Amino acid sequence: MAEEDNEFLSLSDLGSELDSIPIPMFFDRNRHICYLEMMLELLPSPYQSQEINRLTLAYFVVCGLDILRSLDRVDKEGVINWVLSLQAHPQDEADLSNGQFYGFHGSRSSQFQPNDYGNALPNCSHLASTYCALSILKTLGYDFSLLDSMSIIKSMKNLQQHDGSFMPIHSGAETDLRFVYCAAAISFMLENWSGIDKEKAKEYIINCQSYDGGFGLTPSSESHGGATFCAVASLRLMGLIEDDILSKNASSCFINVPLLLDWCLQRQAATDGGFQGRLNKATDTCYAFWVGGVLKILGAHKFIDHEGLRKFLFTCQSQYGGFGKTPEQLPDLYHAYYGFCAFSLLEEPDLNSICTELGTTMGPVQLL
Repeated sequence: MAEEDNEFLSLSDLGSELDSIPIPMFFDRNRHICYLEMMLELLPSPYQSQEINRLTLAYFVVCGLDILRSLDRVDKEGVINWVLSLQAHPQDEADLSNGQFYGFHGSRSSQFQPNDYGNALPNCSHLASTYCALSILKTLGYDFSLLDSMSIIKSMKNLQQHDGSFMPIHSGAETDLRFVYCAAAISFMLENWSGIDKEKAKEYIINCQSYDGGFGLTPSSESHGGATFCAVASLRLMGLIEDDILSKNASSCFINVPLLLDWCLQRQAATDGGFQGRLNKATDTCYAFWVGGVLKILGAHKFIDHEGLRKFLFTCQSQYGGFGKTPEQLPDLYHAYYGFCAFSLLEEPDLNSICTELGTTMGPVQLL
């Protein structure tokens, strides 16, 4: 019993009032698998508001099971057919120049059919949904030569703005680094860069670097962990920066790498070992990947407090499987998935390694 007791940490060690709840000090892989299997079959009612993002939720489950080395739990053919059914298709070649995007819908809710007069309504396929769809298909081993990839690539050009940013849909949406990243990841997975002006995208990314070294979602906005990942991962996917740039001549890079490194390292809190997404914000499970991933790409993951981070993540690990945002919260698919990614970066045994830039288990990024 003494050895078992050493595997648990009381929340009192982190100053929590919930010190009576034992927290497992090991990665509870089997419980995480059960959690994802449950989510694969039936989502709890609080996810009803996320119906429009059903494809994204599926991405967290399928790719999460892959990280956990349990992809055999997935009905691969069934999931592939479902994902493929969500792609928007042009009626003819001319449609690819009509301003719309022919990627993937997030769910059936946005997949409108022609109205009673036979007029097709504008499609609502989305860059983020397309990134998730391609990630799922790639993870399940689908042959991309069978995919209508040219419709995706050609119509994606319609979404890039004059400043180099991207809109996620064809009209009425915001533009920021998240969608630059989606466009870069889509192009990388499809091995076709004709749908993105990389030079314009590069300039937009440069303009998003803030005075403190991090990146904001848009130029002149506050530095943010997620935006910083999108910026650095996009540059890496586009082949514009080298892997492990710190071992090279970082001072000659067109982004300020030393200041970026300093900003990222300052996001790890000395109090609990977790990462925060912004200055003066609470630590959060997902930033162990968003900020930790940036450090991994830069070749600086060795500089973080690995044990401190593991300790923090264990406090966010739920007794039901998955991870919550903080030690006090129930698990959700978003934080569960990025908790798995964070542990993969920490080289947890019995987990598949991930390609940091893509956020999935696909192989290492090769410079273009």
